Amino acid sequence: MVADLRSGMQKSWPTLACSSGTGVAFWTHEWEKHGTCSESTLDQHGYFQAALDLKKQVNLLQALTNAGINPDGGSYSLSSIKSAIQEAVGFTPWIECNTDTSRNSQLYQIYLCVDTSGKNLIDCPVFPKGKCDSEIEFPSF
Repeated sequence: MVADLRSGMQKSWPTLACSSGTGVAFWTHEWEKHGTCSESTLDQHGYFQAALDLKKQVNLLQALTNAGINPDGGSYSLSSIKSAIQEAVGFTPWIECNTDTSRNSQLYQIYLCVDTSGKNLIDCPVFPKGKCDSEIEFPSF
């Protein structure tokens, strides 16, 4: 159903956890966990097309690198990461961290919310649970 989007998804929405994978298991998870909530407005193709369109509109990596925050294993303040993204997109992100083998807090996921059309960013009505240290690493990928 999304075969025509596959190359765009491999380029713009790859699975970094298993870089040798095709991405199908990852995208299936994304659809089942998040996309099915949009079924009243977007079918599966529309959901993935909206995600690719938003990626073109919001380049988070560029926003971070413009602020001197690079995926180089360096440590950055949580507030500087949030500020860089908020300045670039106009909305406050939620930052999720995990820990590396040395128990250091590291950037794991960035959350932004969209309206029901899947086209416009909005202020998130609620943020997921989770906590980051005030200084977090931005691991290379």
